[in-house]
Amino acid sequence: MLLGKKRKIGRMIEEISVGEKLEVTEKIDDRELLLYLGISNDNNPLFIQHDYASLTPFKKPIVPQIMLLAIVTGAISKYLPGPGSSIKKQEVTFLNPVYHYESLHFAFEVSDVNKQDHEITVKVEGENEEGTVILNGQFVVCPPYPTKPLTKTTSFENF
Repeated sequence: MLLGKKRKIGRMIEEISVGEKLEVTEKIDDRELLLYLGISNDNNPLFIQHDYASLTPFKKPIVPQIMLLAIVTGAISKYLPGPGSSIKKQEVTFLNPVYHYESLHFAFEVSDVNKQDHEITVKVEGENEEGTVILNGQFVVCPPYPTKPLTKTTSFENF
């Protein structure tokens, strides 16, 4: 239950401006892969079987694209604009495969702030450790709204 607990909320739309940037680096390890595969029940051999993957143009197992998307959406909900935000629309292109154990770098930039519709547009580009672009994307995000008290403080004004 949230009553009485202070929760840090992300930045309001008035606090966000075009050109703001965020950089996030993540490494894909066995732990993350196994957690994803266990939760999703995704048993695609391209993600986990070296013998199968060696027969494909990829030559070795790749990271599921949805895991890359989770890194990006997680950064939006944790940092830009942060907790309390909601993604309204996403357009992502996966340009190159990501292999197990790679370190990835994601660069985010606010490209539009629309106060009338209460949304911002965040562009993202992801690269692997060799500098190869792995994904491009654009997200329309609803920043958090100001919170309102759960109880009225004016209920006893006439006393």
